[in-house]
Amino acid sequence: MSRLVEMLVAVLLAAWVLAAGGCSSGSVSNTDDGGEEVDAAAGDDGGPVEDGGSDPGPADDGGGSGQDADPGPGDLGSGDGDGGGSQVPVLGGCRLFPPSNMWNTPIDDLDVHPLSADYIASIGADTYVHPDFGTTWQGAPNGIPYDIVPDDQPLVAVSFEYADESDRGPYPIPADAHIEGGPDGDGDRHVLILRQGSCILYELYNAWPQQDGSWQAGSGAIWHLDRNEQRPAGWTSADAAGLAILPGLVRWEEVYQQGQINHAIRVTLEQIQRAYIRPASHSDGRCGSDPGCPPMGLRLRLKASFDESVFPQPLQVIMRAMKRYGLVVADTGGDMYISGVPDERWDDDVLHQLHQLTADNFEAVYTGDPIPY
Repeated sequence: MSRLVEMLVAVLLAAWVLAAGGCSSGSVSNTDDGGEEVDAAAGDDGGPVEDGGSDPGPADDGGGSGQDADPGPGDLGSGDGDGGGSQVPVLGGCRLFPPSNMWNTPIDDLDVHPLSADYIASIGADTYVHPDFGTTWQGAPNGIPYDIVPDDQPLVAVSFEYADESDRGPYPIPADAHIEGGPDGDGDRHVLILRQGSCILYELYNAWPQQDGSWQAGSGAIWHLDRNEQRPAGWTSADAAGLAILPGLVRWEEVYQQGQINHAIRVTLEQIQRAYIRPASHSDGRCGSDPGCPPMGLRLRLKASFDESVFPQPLQVIMRAMKRYGLVVADTGGDMYISGVPDERWDDDVLHQLHQLTADNFEAVYTGDPIPY
């Protein structure tokens, strides 16, 4: 009789252990100013969208013309899994795309591109990294700003120079929206608007406010942040590569408060091949069809052998992101200019020490074959 009791106790104990082991939960950590990092285990639902479905084309309710990415060989970050990432940037309560999105996907274990040496030679091995952000430059905020607006922000009309490749909107742009380069800037004049609640990102290139409250812009794109959207093949966005801009910007909070950057970083080059690697969709490259020039969407990775420990802690944060997530070639501009958000709290002298990094410290990684444009 005692033997039977012992057997029953053993069976019940085993069942209890199996049941306890099947429970898990994701973790969330928040910063004081709305910039957060969310564990990928929490799921891929970056926030509700207005219509709950995929928009095949521009719509008047803020629906974009991005297409859900189709998984395929070479399409890094096009699936719906966690992409190997552990955390996803969150801003204004909105995830900046799913964990498997290209911006959030680590590349530290990917193969070196067979044309890596050619690409670095095209850039110039001695070309140094330039932080295209900081405090102020020539009297204007230095970097690409963004605005976070409530879900009920009034919508305004936008007319486009490249209307056939732009999402017509309307767009929730406040009258005092921040413009890259300031109100009188003559550069790219990007305007980035993150709409809370709906978690939709609105981005404009060469944006100018009009007296009647509307805006004029070169091009515009609308991104639903809970989806892995791609622009249709050949389409631009508010960036030359046809990618979103905000997810690739270095923010002060990430560096100084969170102590980590969990996404790739936007970079510009002067000589770019007239080709793109998905999920990029467009190229304005000045290098023609030369296969030795980097295409849009190329990923550059800081070599694992590079010793960042001798640099100030803020730069170590940026360099670790360059090793894990890399740089994404997203626009034509100054060689090795990396993008970030202007902030008076940056220490420009510290940022300028990034000049000690040169293109020769990087290598290109293979994420797919270039598509001629």
